[in-house]
Amino acid sequence: MGTNRKMVEDFKKAMMKEFEMTDLGLMKYFLGFQVRQSTGEVFICQEKYIEDLLKKFHMVACKPVSTPMSSNEKLQQEDAVEKVDAKTYRSLVGSLIYLTNTRLDIVHSVSLISRFMNQPSKLHYVAAKRILRYLQGTKKLGILYKKENGNNLVGFTDSDWAGSLDDRKSTCGYIFCLGSNVIA
Repeated sequence: MGTNRKMVEDFKKAMMKEFEMTDLGLMKYFLGFQVRQSTGEVFICQEKYIEDLLKKFHMVACKPVSTPMSSNEKLQQEDAVEKVDAKTYRSLVGSLIYLTNTRLDIVHSVSLISRFMNQPSKLHYVAAKRILRYLQGTKKLGILYKKENGNNLVGFTDSDWAGSLDDRKSTCGYIFCLGSNVIA
């Protein structure tokens, strides 16, 4: 239906007869997502959301880092470090979780820091702020969906095998693509 303009226009007219609505044209911004559409492609990002997040947590002028988390970072619940305000920490982590809709590169890091929402320490907060520093340098990244022929379904998965220092549970992740387009 999406590639046949006459069908799309007929559908819009039928919906407008049935419901009170207005055609606003191509979507540009929706629930914190910026959408850029061109022939055969749709690009989704959350650049403005990241800028607002950096303002909210006073990180606008922070120095960017090249990775969202240090590769040898091992966080644990009882780290004997001073605790921080749990409400502020939960707000930051919740905001980062919403950002993972378009930023698959931070999913693992956000998953790790979200384990400590009850009693976050300064180390946990520093790890969360490092993700903000990473976002500072990568605001414009997002997901590009391209029209392709002959799409193959491809999936990848990985696990850290007992990587949690608290309970020895594993963290695993996956990605599924239809052609070069990420779908899960």
